[in-house]
Amino acid sequence: MLARRSYSKVTAETPSTEEIERLLEAAATAADHAGLAPWRVIELRGAARERLGDALAAAATAAGADADAAASQRRKPLRAELLLAVVVSYRESRKAERWEQDAAAAGVAHLLTLLLDDAGWGAMWRTGPFTRTAPVAQLHGLTVDEALLGWIYVGGRPDGARRERHATVDLAQRHTQLRIAGED
Repeated sequence: MLARRSYSKVTAETPSTEEIERLLEAAATAADHAGLAPWRVIELRGAARERLGDALAAAATAAGADADAAASQRRKPLRAELLLAVVVSYRESRKAERWEQDAAAAGVAHLLTLLLDDAGWGAMWRTGPFTRTAPVAQLHGLTVDEALLGWIYVGGRPDGARRERHATVDLAQRHTQLRIAGED
């Protein structure tokens, strides 16, 4: 995990649907309060990526973007041959609030990126200002009880891609202990 990195550029090589399913089986072990499995993953390949580009461009245009900005949105899904849309599918629950279901779905997405990296694939979880717009939701066939968390762009690792470790975090700033007065 310490060596994992995001690949903003990937080659056209992609894992098969069967490989994705094997990795999803492992990713599904993410923490999930109440065992709701409040998520699903949608593969986008080929023309589906072009339709996503059209939906992003439509959302950008509806938000007042000019033609150049809309065209830029249209090209974004073409950066990889495989996109995995990660969807949170909210379930009715007295135990797990919506934010916990968001966390469970995000946990699956994060584990999936780790598993893809471990399997030798380049991956990058991407979002953007139009991730949760009507044209994008419609393209993905989302229900009123679902929301898109973004896409994992997947492909081969380019020759010569850097594999250096992420910058380390200052643990003194990120890790503390709650101390109660009078307790040792």
